[in-house]
Amino acid sequence: MPDTLLPAELVAAARRVVDANLALGRRITVAESCTGGLVSAALTEIPGSSAVFEAGFVTYGDTAKVDLLGISSEVVETFGAVSIAVGWAMARGALARSKADVAVAITGIAGPDGGSAKKPVGTVVFARADRDSDPDEVTADMRHFADNGRAGIRLHAALCALELLMPGATLDP
Repeated sequence: MPDTLLPAELVAAARRVVDANLALGRRITVAESCTGGLVSAALTEIPGSSAVFEAGFVTYGDTAKVDLLGISSEVVETFGAVSIAVGWAMARGALARSKADVAVAITGIAGPDGGSAKKPVGTVVFARADRDSDPDEVTADMRHFADNGRAGIRLHAALCALELLMPGATLDP
């Protein structure tokens, strides 16, 4: 039986995140939507990750985003689940509901359905919030991944989210 059920590149990225944050004594949390827990699963593939990984919130539905992360339903209704505003609120909510030092949020459209002209399949929003920064300072960005299938979009989104959990990471375009 294999040592992991996940792609090797995802586990390798998670190992880098765990090692780098462990070296700094930082705790991390994630709020996931379109990745459905894939980032959390990758982090927990790493032995000893409990020293770093505080919590994973899988808030796939809008109601879960509101109930578990404290996002205003008006924000979700006004901007849509796949928006900078919702990504920002997801990151802030995950940080507020954990003892983590840094939070990363992921919300997007993995397909094959659900896309639109303004937000096609492959549209993913990432947000990062750090506990030691100004509470209004949450970095968020919308990215567009090639529509190479649901699994491909989710994998790319998870890899990007893991990169954002690295110390000093930014959402530069």
